[in-house]
Amino acid sequence: MIDPDRFHRRAERLNALLRERLGVRGRDLEARLRRAGRALPRRYRRAGAEIAATSRRMDHPRLARLHDPARLEAAFDDLTAYLRHIDPAERRRQAVLSVLAVIFVNLMLVGLALWAILRWRGLA
Repeated sequence: MIDPDRFHRRAERLNALLRERLGVRGRDLEARLRRAGRALPRRYRRAGAEIAATSRRMDHPRLARLHDPARLEAAFDDLTAYLRHIDPAERRRQAVLSVLAVIFVNLMLVGLALWAILRWRGLA
């Protein structure tokens, strides 16, 4: 059987990691995991879904016994290790570089189209 106090402590730590590392907002762990969406790879989304499902059933004594403690521990360990690996500053830097790259490519395409139109009209 899963110890409810230990489960809730680990869930709170996971909740804090989601807020710190991914910057996801939400009122509870389930909402934050839902908002994280594709920021988490599929494997970790599944681990988060398992943790969220257990969290909903943790207050009911009979339902709390239905979950496999080993799988739940593995889900916590995997998701926590992945979130600790993420560097928030690097994520922001990558996001800014990505936006700048898109702007640069779009400006190049607009410039190329303008040059082609001027050349076609005989003005360049």
